[in-house]
Amino acid sequence: MTPLELSEYLDQLLLVDHFKDFCPNGLQVQGKKHIRLIVSGVTASRALIEKAIRMHADAILVHHGWFWKNDEPVITGQLHDRLKLLMDHEINLFAYHLPLDAHPTLGIKAC
Repeated sequence: MTPLELSEYLDQLLLVDHFKDFCPNGLQVQGKKHIRLIVSGVTASRALIEKAIRMHADAILVHHGWFWKNDEPVITGQLHDRLKLLMDHEINLFAYHLPLDAHPTLGIKAC
């Protein structure tokens, strides 16, 4: 599966167009052209990225991604370090915030 195919599938599954969110939903960082293994977590933390690297993952899927509204529009510090890890290892980053909050079987409402 390509990043575009996965993004289109998740966008449709999670009804992304129904939400006005505080961050971009979908593919946030482009990596490898083919995705075979996905690691998931709550936040795109350094620990999760390092785990994805150890597992040779092609993509990470999280609830809390990056690039939130009102964040400083610079890539420095922790964000720089995390982004560099993703890019050095060509790992795609997908994030879905409000669409996961609202999803009846995959999100918080499922708990």
